[in-house]
Amino acid sequence: MSDMKQLVQNFPNQLKEALTIGEKFQPQSADFNPKSILITGLGGSGIGGTIVSEIVSAECPVSISVNKDYFLPAFVNESTLVIVCSYSGNTEETLYAMEEAIRRKAKIVCITSGGKIADMAKEHHFDIVLIPSGMPPRSCLGYSLTQLLFVLHKFRLTGDDFKSQLEFAIGLITKEEESIKKEAMVITDFLYKKTPVIYAVDGYNGVATRVRQQINENSKVLCWHHVIPEMNHNELVGWAGGSDQIAVLLMRNKSDFSRSQARIEINKKVFAKYTPHVYELWSKGNSQLEQSIYLIHLTDWVSCYLADKNSVDASEINVINDLKGALAKI
Repeated sequence: MSDMKQLVQNFPNQLKEALTIGEKFQPQSADFNPKSILITGLGGSGIGGTIVSEIVSAECPVSISVNKDYFLPAFVNESTLVIVCSYSGNTEETLYAMEEAIRRKAKIVCITSGGKIADMAKEHHFDIVLIPSGMPPRSCLGYSLTQLLFVLHKFRLTGDDFKSQLEFAIGLITKEEESIKKEAMVITDFLYKKTPVIYAVDGYNGVATRVRQQINENSKVLCWHHVIPEMNHNELVGWAGGSDQIAVLLMRNKSDFSRSQARIEINKKVFAKYTPHVYELWSKGNSQLEQSIYLIHLTDWVSCYLADKNSVDASEINVINDLKGALAKI
């Protein structure tokens, strides 16, 4: 089994360990009452922020923004909780953003495995949640996503339902592992030698983005994603240029809003005019968090299996390393 497959296989155990780490986190000033929240991070370290912001949106009384740049939006100030996410602790853009958050006197919490961000956090006596090191950031979503949920909870911004939901999700994907792998193989064959297009309903944009990122990095394949209903106001027209080289992966949940479900059924008829390749992946679970974990785990397997069919190394990211090396010389 390849290194990336081993990491995907270990996802349930990673979530268990992440729950233990999160329970131990105690912020220095849990009575801090933020007026805004910003989660800053990129790639495999940042996608957890997008997913969590969607999951807690109906519960958290404070708006959450996700930042994926060197710079911070103007609203960030001493009343903002800034959660800095960088698995390596050395992400260039995130370091710039953290330095700016320090200058603006924001309340800062860091989630990292070490690096410069851990050093800065210790120097400034910031709250820090340390997670295990030595793995590709994209394989550590279980750690970062769980810690984000704990940070929000410890600052009294959300309840603790997420704990039981994560435990249920762990049990679900463990129990369903063989059927998950079987469906992942079916989806892999479906996507092979085609351009994947991933659609989900609004609220699962982070999950759809994660799937695209994994196919990009692990499978070495270009693809795109969009969410419903937004794509019905623009991209649907673009399907006039569709072809049978496109394979549509619809990620669906039985809990999706009825009007969005109706839109999907109409959209399928549009897709069918241009491609016969449409696959509906239905999640399992009783909550948005559980369903998201299920979809993430299954499609992580897809990205690994697709890497095998493409005869590429799922762990290799030389082009990104070359980019970082070139930037370091500037």
